[in-house]
Amino acid sequence: MLSILRSLVQEVNSARDLQEALDIIVSRVQKAMGTEVCSVYLLDPATNRYILMATEGLYRKAVGQVSLGYSEGLVGLVGSREEPINLEDAPSHPRYRYFPETGEERFRSFLGVPIIHHRRVLGVLVVQQRESSRCFDEGEEAFLVTVSAQLAGVIAHSEATGAISGLSLTGEEARDVSFSGVPGAPGVAIGDGVVVYPAADLDVVPEKPTDDIEGELKLFKAAVKAVREDIERVAKRLASQLRPEEQALFDVYLRMLGDDALPGEVANRIAEGTWAQGSLKQVVQQYVRHFEMMDDHYLQERAVDIRDLGRRLLSHLQEGEQKHLVYPEKTVLVSEELTPAMLGEVPKGQLVGLVSVKGSSNSHVAILARAMGVPTVMGLVDIPVNQLDGKELVVDGFEGQIFASPSQDLRAFYQAICDEEDELIRGLEALREKPCETTDGHRVSLLVNTGLMTDVVRSLSHGAEGIGLYRTEVPFMIKDRFPSEQEQREYYREQLEAFAPNPVTMRTLDIGGDKALTYFPINEENPFLGWRGIRVTLDHPEIFLVQVRAMLKASEGLNNLQIMLPMISNISEVEESLHLIYRVYHEVREEGYDIHMPKVGVMVEIPAAVYQIRELADRVDFLSVGSNDLTQYLLAVDRNNPRVAQLYHSYHPAVLQALVRIAQDAHAVGKPVGICGELAGDPGGALLLMAMGYDSLSMNAASLPKVKSVIRSIGREWAIQLLEDVLLLDSPHVIKSCVDLALRNAGFGRYLRPGRTSSMAFSEQAVS
Repeated sequence: MLSILRSLVQEVNSARDLQEALDIIVSRVQKAMGTEVCSVYLLDPATNRYILMATEGLYRKAVGQVSLGYSEGLVGLVGSREEPINLEDAPSHPRYRYFPETGEERFRSFLGVPIIHHRRVLGVLVVQQRESSRCFDEGEEAFLVTVSAQLAGVIAHSEATGAISGLSLTGEEARDVSFSGVPGAPGVAIGDGVVVYPAADLDVVPEKPTDDIEGELKLFKAAVKAVREDIERVAKRLASQLRPEEQALFDVYLRMLGDDALPGEVANRIAEGTWAQGSLKQVVQQYVRHFEMMDDHYLQERAVDIRDLGRRLLSHLQEGEQKHLVYPEKTVLVSEELTPAMLGEVPKGQLVGLVSVKGSSNSHVAILARAMGVPTVMGLVDIPVNQLDGKELVVDGFEGQIFASPSQDLRAFYQAICDEEDELIRGLEALREKPCETTDGHRVSLLVNTGLMTDVVRSLSHGAEGIGLYRTEVPFMIKDRFPSEQEQREYYREQLEAFAPNPVTMRTLDIGGDKALTYFPINEENPFLGWRGIRVTLDHPEIFLVQVRAMLKASEGLNNLQIMLPMISNISEVEESLHLIYRVYHEVREEGYDIHMPKVGVMVEIPAAVYQIRELADRVDFLSVGSNDLTQYLLAVDRNNPRVAQLYHSYHPAVLQALVRIAQDAHAVGKPVGICGELAGDPGGALLLMAMGYDSLSMNAASLPKVKSVIRSIGREWAIQLLEDVLLLDSPHVIKSCVDLALRNAGFGRYLRPGRTSSMAFSEQAVS
């Protein structure tokens, strides 16, 4: 059964469209189980009905014509119960429904299993047998369950691909096709999709037509020539070290690169109008599938060789491509996994939206997107990325939705929301020079989180009082090597000068987890509990020392630098770091630089640090809570994992209790405490933090005007009462609803999210 299953999955993966995939499933399952009928019913989200989409054994003319209500018949029962149903005599069951057009009156035995993907029922897979034949046993039931589980993702992806091409399940034209993920950064964007992908990865190469067939053929022939020369060079170098049979493998590679082999097929695809990289992907994947389906083990292994050859050719193609990626005036960047480097490639002023298959609202790129004010949707696990290149897209960062090829009505609806948001921001600009002070005179410092120079410009225009977190890793992430001391010094000087004399808090290099450097890879089974933050830099003091030296030199004449240490879990880490900082300080002074010793603080983002506040405070000048990581570690949730990201919640009672304790312990020993996580940029979260006693709130620049407006409009006593009320609650969702309700009652409902942004609202508007 395992080999049958593997072969089935490979065949389905190679199908051109959803219908072909379903036809393969019913045909192969019927044959494998030796049954008379196999059918697939898919749930149409537009009508909430199960549609017979493919069958082997029933009347073919019934396909696409027969449908059942969500709870109708045995199919509906399987779907609503979300578990298999195995019946020996199906017609005797009270939920049995007879459809004469299917010709199923002769069949009695029934086994149906739900097709479920990410908690969503996609459809039902059914097998049937004639009267007095057999009852399906447990082994057959287990096989069918395994088949449905394996194919759920494929079906979901095929559905999405069909929808984005403009077709619904019933074959009708699909309008305003939407895909749901999780909100990454608030706002609405309308622009053209540009798919970006990692180098030399065939699987993520987008499908694109080409008008320049000659140019693409030329690029491909140059790549083939380059790869051939590479292989010949390697073969020649290793000739004396290899046996003849091993040497023959190089000959196999060279034969595969012959004009009548792989290159010939790719050239034919290019001639049909597909760009070189896409043609290569199609041919290589076809070859790989054929080899993997062979019974002979030796031939199966040749699939690895084909894949390797494909990667080599793709690498040369990408290097040899003369034209650079063209970014439209309004670019929506789409990728399997976005990186800060990808964001940096888009010309200034042209990036309007971001879409990522991987990640969640709390992943590093999402945080950067919020800092840049770019609407973002993350975690779109079923979206056919390759189909989005060049498509007009609407990105709804409030609801976590994107729409492909929107209708005129939908575009106008979302354009109105964009205009509404712009008007709101303009209305808040009057607060720029005013202090962040409650109606009863309590003062709170509002700082910003930065990483790029564009953040600085936006922050200054919104009235920020300094930088609470400068992410020094961002300049490291957008380069292909460690930046030199002089380069770092220039980056840091820009930030320090822009905000002088206000304080600028620079976090020492914080890599690891979801922040990777291509030139310094950290590969671990559990990266968030591994080598990251201060652990890396203390193990590599040469990196730490150069960075601190650059910071100190950059602060000359300004003296507004503060240094912050990330991921502190032990007192010894603080002491070792301080020793190195003092050492560099004295060295820089000896070099003739007129600098002051900066204040040094620690980030509280590991549960261990929560219970060592007093000990930490004895050794440093200030404390700052990194609430994003603290929440992640308290709840044991990888915030980048779409499967569990919904469990991550900044309003979790445990998180709020920890934040209260930190503020109390810090003030008990007379040390200032701030917070630089995403909670600080949420208007409701900011009120709770102010009530807890946090001295400064650091957030992305886009959030600052809204937070200032809310704080200036209420009294601290009101906020303290709200905090006391929510600390009695035990559900993060109830706490969030309670805080949102309090804000709405206070007249700040429009700051939470525009009321008209949901797709439901649009639907209602369309109906009316």
